[in-house]
Amino acid sequence: MSVNEANVYKGASSSASSPPVAASPARLTQKWPARLRLLKVLLCLGAPLAVMLAPLPYSHAATVAMAISAFMIMAWITEVMEYAAAGLIGLMLFWLFNVAKPAVIFSGFVNDASWFYLGAMLLGAMVSKSGLPQRIANWVISHVGVTYSRLLLGLIIIDFLLTFIVPSGAACIVIMALIAMGLMKLFNVERGSNIGRGMFLVITYTTSIFNKMIIAGTASIIARAIISKAGHVDVSWGIWFAAFLPVSILTILASWWLTLKLFPPEAASLAGREEEFRSHFRVKTPWTPMAIKSAVLSALALVLWMTDSLHHVSASIVALAIGLFALLPYIDVLDEKDFRQVNLLPLFFVGAALGMGEVLKVTGALAALTDGFMGAITPLLTSNVSAVSTLYWGGFLYHFATASEVSMLATSMPILMEFSKTHALNPAWVGMIWSFSSGGKLFAYQSAVLVLGYSYGYFRPIDLFKMGAILTLVEFLLLALSVIFYWPMLGIMAH
Repeated sequence: MSVNEANVYKGASSSASSPPVAASPARLTQKWPARLRLLKVLLCLGAPLAVMLAPLPYSHAATVAMAISAFMIMAWITEVMEYAAAGLIGLMLFWLFNVAKPAVIFSGFVNDASWFYLGAMLLGAMVSKSGLPQRIANWVISHVGVTYSRLLLGLIIIDFLLTFIVPSGAACIVIMALIAMGLMKLFNVERGSNIGRGMFLVITYTTSIFNKMIIAGTASIIARAIISKAGHVDVSWGIWFAAFLPVSILTILASWWLTLKLFPPEAASLAGREEEFRSHFRVKTPWTPMAIKSAVLSALALVLWMTDSLHHVSASIVALAIGLFALLPYIDVLDEKDFRQVNLLPLFFVGAALGMGEVLKVTGALAALTDGFMGAITPLLTSNVSAVSTLYWGGFLYHFATASEVSMLATSMPILMEFSKTHALNPAWVGMIWSFSSGGKLFAYQSAVLVLGYSYGYFRPIDLFKMGAILTLVEFLLLALSVIFYWPMLGIMAH
């Protein structure tokens, strides 16, 4: 998720307060931000100019398509402006210079990924308005026990469960932060304690990982859309979930064990304070008709998503249908105010990114880019083991150059899909591995979720680096084992 997506889901919790603004470093000068922005603008303008002036052996349409795409890619990487705005400007330029037909340029907006996003946002607003995420969290916390070890495991499990019904990592962090701060108060520890550092770090990092294993956030939505649009292979919601389920379960256990080792708690248990603990997390809000209807609709959506490979009803249709059904008279789970509050900017970004890929394909620019940038890795894809290693660590390293996982996927996935088709590789296999590689991170700038979690001020950059380095390696090993031994059982193979 990009920094621009940090506020993609409004109303995560009616009682959730905004995170405290982290104290900025001493202001040595006010000139650097302005100079940095100017540098970003120059890069965004210089990249397309360099493409146009270079003696490239391609058609005029392909060269112009590359130049405009260079502007869009640089704007996304540098985050010089909002992602959706940069994408729409790029589409407008394609249209202005007659690079392709409007039906091609704006084809991303008729892709079901855009409508899946809208439906997911409506579902998220519905479950949040009903208080369902808080009910789930309170129930889990109240039943795991009163030791720090069990409570920490409970937090990670809650984080995983919320991914299904809260389609935004930022919203998950806000909800999880409230629970973590409540536990810190019961343990009577302050900011800077191992308990606080461990809890906030693990919920922040796992949130950024879980929404790659489940089609929930913008990153996984756009990855699946590009696999379908550019790779011409459909990956159902249920198959995606099943493919990463073993990794999800083992990630929960690995992150729990690692947090206990890196941040041993100051207090091991709340023994003797059980009643205070239960009182704090007891659900006091009764089940209203709206809450019941919201829970039923959410459960229906999850069941239909998980079984979409059986009934073949698109996950996008399910999300949009149930989201709109909640707006109907006498259902009254959502109203026009909730609908107006849905942030549609990521929808425009997804449409623009898909449109860019289609324009590059139609003009022949995508094939040229594939030959130029991907030819060198062909010898490294001769076996499953080397292919998994190349794709995972290649994506991990490429992510350092981009400001977010969303820009990483939007700028690289179309080329990977074209490469897969021309080299007899399964685009779904390649795309799912590459998408998962965006979960490995070492620095907060790589994800808006990490930025938001860090802004609470409970962990340090070095804490994030240590946990990120270890979990990135663990995730690679888990993924490699799943891809080699488990994915073939689901019919997901390299060729």
